[in-house]
Amino acid sequence: MGSLTSDQLDGNSGLVINPLDPEEFRRQAHMVIDFIADYYKNVDKYPVRSQVEPGYLRKRLPECAPYNPESMETILQDVQEHIVPGVTHWQSPNYFAYFPSSGSIAGFLGEMLSSGFNVVGFNWISSPAATELENIVMDWFGQMLKLPKSFLFSGNGGGVIQGTTCEAILCTLTAARDRVLNKIGRENISKLVVYGSDQTHCALQKAAQIVGIDLKNFRAIKTTKSSSYGLSPDSLLTQINLDVEAGLVPLFLCATIGTTAITAVDPLKPLCDVAKQFGIWVHVDAAYAGSACICPEFRHFIDGVEGADSFSLNAHKWFFTTLDCCCLWVKDPSALVSSLSTNPEYLKNKATESKQVVDYKDWQITLSRRFRSLKLWLVIRNYGVANLRHFLRSHVNMAKLFERLVASDKRFEIVFPRQFSVVCFRVSPSAVMDKLKPKYENCHSQQLVTEEEAINEFNRELLESINASGKAYMTHAVCGGIYAMRFAVGATLTEERHVMVAWTMVQEQLEAFLTTNTPFN
Repeated sequence: MGSLTSDQLDGNSGLVINPLDPEEFRRQAHMVIDFIADYYKNVDKYPVRSQVEPGYLRKRLPECAPYNPESMETILQDVQEHIVPGVTHWQSPNYFAYFPSSGSIAGFLGEMLSSGFNVVGFNWISSPAATELENIVMDWFGQMLKLPKSFLFSGNGGGVIQGTTCEAILCTLTAARDRVLNKIGRENISKLVVYGSDQTHCALQKAAQIVGIDLKNFRAIKTTKSSSYGLSPDSLLTQINLDVEAGLVPLFLCATIGTTAITAVDPLKPLCDVAKQFGIWVHVDAAYAGSACICPEFRHFIDGVEGADSFSLNAHKWFFTTLDCCCLWVKDPSALVSSLSTNPEYLKNKATESKQVVDYKDWQITLSRRFRSLKLWLVIRNYGVANLRHFLRSHVNMAKLFERLVASDKRFEIVFPRQFSVVCFRVSPSAVMDKLKPKYENCHSQQLVTEEEAINEFNRELLESINASGKAYMTHAVCGGIYAMRFAVGATLTEERHVMVAWTMVQEQLEAFLTTNTPFN
């Protein structure tokens, strides 16, 4: 691995004459494709969660950039030796953490096409195909979800591909803010109130901060076990009435289908009914679970979406489309355009002035944008709705299998209801408290004074031992004061045998943990 070590190096030695020579591109691209194909073939052999320590890579790489070019062969060797050890393998069949980042051949090749064309499609004239394909594929996807026609271009709504849900929420919240401030005056921004639940993704709070919502006016309404941790319409109405009585202005509600922690579902229709009374913009965040709603048996989770103003999901989570690809639909595109548009002289053109085209720069925060619709188009076309439904159902069935395995072992329990392909479970307090009691009662390093805190700490350490093994990777959730391990099925390469092996490993880790380790060290 070379680096700049002397100012005397020959500036002409080995220089690449054409960085985009077609034949050299063909040669090097074949090498990279072979590298990635081998990676997928062997990905299950790597520790799922990276085992490196912070700062590992700086110790391995030179302190400065190479002065002369290095071969692709050399660079790929360094990728294998230095980069791969620091990768947490999201495509591993033994990856069950967070939410999936499900890849596919079609999604990958669509990304290649997008990078190959390398267009900057900020408006229609900058690349008409980029804009028009996005219009078409977003209507396709909306129809697959049976979204109301009012969300589609064919019904005067429309869809746009953002980078992530964070951007989708920020754009819609900005539009909602301006729509209201244009009526009541911008000097009243301090009166605006944003609503979510204590299970809503933190992206809502970040967006509220960015658009200038007073932190005191951000409402994370408490959820309870009685509503399966979905946002209660009665609780929302009570909070809104309190705010109105205080002279505040209800602005925006984010309802979630499949919350990040435990995949809870907010009841859309009654929430939209409450919001409608106060003219509140309702955004539906279905980042993870929305993809499953192309299956008829899951579509009911978004019943009531006709009462919302915007709806988004992440195709890069559970729709086999590589990051980044957040699909956002809005009923009133003019609200986005009114808040986000710019029209400098250097971007003026006849197509824009004709008002017959979409300029996506006015539907998002950034000006520049990638040709993301290509990969989504390839995924839908190359697999078809039938296969996509089959893939999603297979993941749900594997989650059901894991759920049954947990239920069959009395030492474990399901903590929260499974809605989709995420199973939340833990070691049952009744199974281990007799063994834990003397340990936590004598523990001086931590102030563990209740059984619930003790079992939470036990499960936390058990999960860490599972992840440290490298054989599987799971993450956790804390809801209602209960610490749960999350088993999220969704990696494209996962099969039933991987679920069975993972469960056996969890059991073995528990047995070893109880016999050879002292919790709370």
